[in-house]
Amino acid sequence: MPGRLRTYLDWNATAPLAADAREAMIAALDLSGNPSSVHGEGRAVRAVIDGARRDVAALVGTEAAHVIFTSGATEAANMVLTPDFRMGRTPLKVGHLYVSAIEHPAVREGGRFEKELVSEIPVTASGVVDLAALETLLEAHDASSGLPMVAIMLANNETGIVQPVREAAAMVRKRGGLFVVDAVQAAGRIPLSIGEIDADFLILSAHKLGGAKGAGALVSRGEALMPRPLIHGGGQEKGHRSGTENPAALAGFAAAARAASEDFTGRNDRLAALRDRMEDRMRALAGDLIIHGRDMARLSNTTFFSLPGLKSETGQIAFDLEGIALSAGSACSSGKVSASHVLTAMGFDAGLGALRVSLGPTTTEADVERFVDAFARIAARRRQGVAAA
Repeated sequence: MPGRLRTYLDWNATAPLAADAREAMIAALDLSGNPSSVHGEGRAVRAVIDGARRDVAALVGTEAAHVIFTSGATEAANMVLTPDFRMGRTPLKVGHLYVSAIEHPAVREGGRFEKELVSEIPVTASGVVDLAALETLLEAHDASSGLPMVAIMLANNETGIVQPVREAAAMVRKRGGLFVVDAVQAAGRIPLSIGEIDADFLILSAHKLGGAKGAGALVSRGEALMPRPLIHGGGQEKGHRSGTENPAALAGFAAAARAASEDFTGRNDRLAALRDRMEDRMRALAGDLIIHGRDMARLSNTTFFSLPGLKSETGQIAFDLEGIALSAGSACSSGKVSASHVLTAMGFDAGLGALRVSLGPTTTEADVERFVDAFARIAARRRQGVAAA
């Protein structure tokens, strides 16, 4: 309905562009030089990119030299998920990729590995990577084929459940493998250090933090071990990712990274309190409500729920008509709504619908009130068998 108040509760899909990020982007757009040029105009743009690299590195506890900028997390995943690496000038072969069953499609598709060289790590009914299964897979790995690579997300984009990446890293290290962590949802929401989680590579995305769409990063543990480039050309990003950089998007990425590091604890405590009150009221309104991962360690801003009998697409449309923007899980398929592969991996029936509410720094109590009011009406209609009416 035109003019109707809208409530945005889909921050895990994309965060609204932050004011600081917008200002930084506009300032960068006013710079005319090419960052690869040596004249003053070029150096001014290069300074913006260098500053962005430092800010993004600080977000994940590493050095600026370890950050490679990409067009987004999907490109970063496709760059790092490859059988071909170099340790300095020495070729290094990765023989097999092991990815968790709940990974984002950008990782789950296996990047540049042939399909037969990708195996899935199951998860428990609680939505946590099955470490015993990972151990079995690594024990059976054919070392003669090359090193094993394991890719596990730090926090799931649908359930928000935090994964045991430190424990997984120890298993990978024991067998001399490579460990890749998708930190897209975790960055800015839980403490994050590439060294502390013992990952070889982290994947980041600017627009999950309040930066612009179309900017991301692959963060490495060091500078010696690197994947074969995905994009060749002029040798930008030290030859790891060619193509003229996007200084405006990277300036926004930097501003969002700085903001994510400020008042970290206070922001996330507030969101957790909002989420918990919201979930308590939802449960009071619908006794058969399922909140996936409620008893697990999860992101402070995420609620992934099912109302038996309410299909994902029906529920998403119903909330949209109520003025509430939320999602049916991963926003990665051009609006397509399908069964959640995360819930299927957890052992739920493929027909079970699920919806995700994700809060953000500017979410208010009034926003949550509007959602709960809409939830009450939709839950009541669902009981009457006309949820979409």
